Amino acid sequence: MTVILSARGVRRDFGSREGLVRAVDGVDLDVMAGETVAVMGPSGCGKSTLLHLLGGLDRPSGGQITLHGRRIDDLGEKALARLRRTGVGFVFQSFHLMEELTAVENVEMPALLAGRSPRAARRRAVELLDRVALADRAGALPSQLSGGQRQRVAVARALSNEPAVILADEPTGNLDSAATLDVLKLFDSLHDSGQTLVIVTHDARIAATADRLVSMRDGVLIDETRLTGGTGGRLGSLVGLED
Repeated sequence: MTVILSARGVRRDFGSREGLVRAVDGVDLDVMAGETVAVMGPSGCGKSTLLHLLGGLDRPSGGQITLHGRRIDDLGEKALARLRRTGVGFVFQSFHLMEELTAVENVEMPALLAGRSPRAARRRAVELLDRVALADRAGALPSQLSGGQRQRVAVARALSNEPAVILADEPTGNLDSAATLDVLKLFDSLHDSGQTLVIVTHDARIAATADRLVSMRDGVLIDETRLTGGTGGRLGSLVGLED
């Protein structure tokens, strides 16, 4: 399999001298094309910081990060912004939708920022809302959507520019069990279509939907488990969420 995203010796320090905190400490990680990787660990273990580093939202204090074999940790600000718009898609716990824009306008925004024509951006956004089963809510504002619907809009937005990898940070953390199941079914569909996913979570049931589980503690990757069972096994692990 082809390595899409790679980290080598990645560190992230905050503060200085006696107040230094090392949130990520020498992480090595390879993410393969079409793979879903879950990163799991207690609050404060560095997993969200690692995700931000992998996606270019933050810069490492040391080490290297590559996407498609190209180093991204040393990119200039303009190149890094371009990478965040086109190479990586982000899904956050708190959705991060623009409240004054409709669902379809939120989804088309990354394509517009990447230079697509308004017509092409709107066509792509409509297709993606249909893919996440929200075509009938295209004109709704985020305030008119449920939490699960808002997260599905966020997933559609993340797909706008056909990114190499989607990075999801606690994507179901603000959702009830029924909405969580809907979003995880959506991630499963993305996995089946060949999309590469890295999902940070504290929930073992969510982590069990991945191909590979990476455990993190105190900024260090401490364990890695290859999960089996295929699509049926992944969705089967979510049955308990409906109880």
